[in-house]
Amino acid sequence: RGSCPSCPTSCCVAGRAKPAASHAGSAAAASPATRRWRSWDPSLHRPPPGFNDKNEDKDGDSDKDGDNNTATDPPMTPQDASPDCRRSSSDTSRSTYSLTRRVSSLESRRPSSPLIDIKPIEFWAMGSKKEAVQPAVLRKPYVPADDYFHKFEPQLYSVDSSSDDVDSLTDEEILSRYQLGMLHFSTQYDLLHNHLTVRVIEARDLPPPLACDSSRQDMAHSNPYVKMSLLPDQKNSRQTGVKRKTQNPVFEERYTFDIPFLEAQRRTLLFSVVDFDKFSRHCVIGKVAMSLCDVDLVRGGHWWKALVPSSQNEVELGELLLSLNYLPSAGRLNVDIIRAKQLLQTDMSQGSDPFVKIQLVTGLKLVKTKKTSCMRGTIDPFFNESFSFRVTQADLQDASLVFTVYGHNMKSSNDFVGRIVIGQYSTGPPESSHWRHLLTSHRTPVEQWHSLRSRAECDRVSPASLEVT
Repeated sequence: RGSCPSCPTSCCVAGRAKPAASHAGSAAAASPATRRWRSWDPSLHRPPPGFNDKNEDKDGDSDKDGDNNTATDPPMTPQDASPDCRRSSSDTSRSTYSLTRRVSSLESRRPSSPLIDIKPIEFWAMGSKKEAVQPAVLRKPYVPADDYFHKFEPQLYSVDSSSDDVDSLTDEEILSRYQLGMLHFSTQYDLLHNHLTVRVIEARDLPPPLACDSSRQDMAHSNPYVKMSLLPDQKNSRQTGVKRKTQNPVFEERYTFDIPFLEAQRRTLLFSVVDFDKFSRHCVIGKVAMSLCDVDLVRGGHWWKALVPSSQNEVELGELLLSLNYLPSAGRLNVDIIRAKQLLQTDMSQGSDPFVKIQLVTGLKLVKTKKTSCMRGTIDPFFNESFSFRVTQADLQDASLVFTVYGHNMKSSNDFVGRIVIGQYSTGPPESSHWRHLLTSHRTPVEQWHSLRSRAECDRVSPASLEVT
């Protein structure tokens, strides 16, 4: 093994010495620039993928070769380095410093997510030529003031008494505006028996009838009565007697509503003053509505309230409770007339004397007629009578039952009160629903309340009504 006289360590292997260039490389590697390059860790300053630079490749190759040389050559003192070695050392240091600064700048600019090249919208190319593209601004067209006010419909904003807020007016203002008179009544709740007592006392200054008829004895006075109910339940109503030919009737009648106290506070007491007219429909003079939550029901009280116009021009005709049952084995259609309530009064002196006529119509042919007994002096009669009609299953689909309520009159023909038709030619949805339940549930009684209709309405919608008298 040989040794070099210029370096203290052995650098020759197997008795062969390296050339002078190798010693020059070793001396360069031992320079301060080389020691600074050895302290740099490439893993901490690795350039991003795809980074390609010719100077970086050149410097990388030279650094690689230098690294190999420094790994095998011993360090060399600066005094032993030749001018060529010092020149190559300065070039290497400049290259190393340039590479370090380039990598540091790249690391500082590297984002956390990939960079996306987004061009502004105004530089997008819309065709062969680049045009500025801007979003359109939606603006309402200008409408002149004259055209704007011409769109209003004056009739929708006209002053109408029916659209006024009556609750904001006092009784004096209501009386002077409508001139329909006043109603005197009282209320009190009985906590012991859980019922509300309503007393209808009197009415004052009711307006006279507007029409004149030579067939009537007195057209200068009305025949008033009062009908009351607890809204929203208008069916469970009460009605006073009719007072003959007076504009200041005195009723003095008491009525009781069985209702819990908390439920009564949620209701509204409605009074309707009606003018009785035997020869035409009854006319509603006016109404009074009072919310029971605004008064002390237990203590009670008396009130005078001014009447306001009512949107209901015609009073209800009453209700009828029926039960239907079909027996297919016997071919029998059983009808039960149970009761009626709040029938239209046809006699001023003692109320009505109502009875019900039942007529079976098959197709458009009257087959059978039956009627109940007459109930004297009442508008809430209890009949509880049963009737049976022979109807085969083949004829059941074409059958119709016509129920007509009359008021008995000894001096002339009976007074018509109301009518309904149940069957093939029903007079409305409730009647049709009752008939469908009968057809789908044989041998089972089907019970339902029905509101009576006028003769003209029944004749208009049901051909079966035209076949009966």
